[in-house]
Amino acid sequence: MTTLTNDQIRQFNNYSVYFEASSTPLFNVKSLGNTLPMIKLISGASNDPIAASFFMRRIGMFISMQFYMMTAYDEIWDGPLEQIQFFATTEYGNKTISTYIPVEYFREVDENRGADVQLIWEQQCNAIIKLLRAQCSISPITLWENVFGYLLWHYYVFLDNPVLSEQAEKDWALLQDESIWKKFSSKSHLAVYLKGKQPSELMNTTVRTTCCFSKDVPGLIKCGFCPLV
Repeated sequence: MTTLTNDQIRQFNNYSVYFEASSTPLFNVKSLGNTLPMIKLISGASNDPIAASFFMRRIGMFISMQFYMMTAYDEIWDGPLEQIQFFATTEYGNKTISTYIPVEYFREVDENRGADVQLIWEQQCNAIIKLLRAQCSISPITLWENVFGYLLWHYYVFLDNPVLSEQAEKDWALLQDESIWKKFSSKSHLAVYLKGKQPSELMNTTVRTTCCFSKDVPGLIKCGFCPLV
């Protein structure tokens, strides 16, 4: 276990990840198998795919913070899936779902950083995508891209930071590494998403190939990477 600073806690909170739940947790990753009706009710989504995509955008905040912590602090959260819990809250006047994780599961990054990259991609992100797709028909690309947008911003900032840029370049390459992705997927979805370009080349562009349906959730608007004109 590592001790988080106030700045680290604040950064997690900015991405709707908390270490104390403001209300009773409603479900966790292990019990995600039948929760789309609840997610639809909270978000106001009109159908299951929109609800699944909405929820994956919230997961994207957690996953992106995992890699943020890896690059900036050499730390990640490595707890059981049932300890990734979710509760209903309100942000900017809209009902939404936030993430609660116990702080005691943070640890230093493994000497083999690739092993921790695989852990986050496969055992956390991919596991949640599989559970959501078991409940409704939605493209896996949509769900993966819901994570990548947050990462794009983090590494755009990191790569422009002279203190972090060297480590960021190494981690950014690992995040795309085909040999890591091939252990649980047919291809590196992140590499396909980036098309060989750097984050600085993709900011404020229609980098997505699918719509995340953000525009179809009450209170939200079309995301900045949307491919739809």
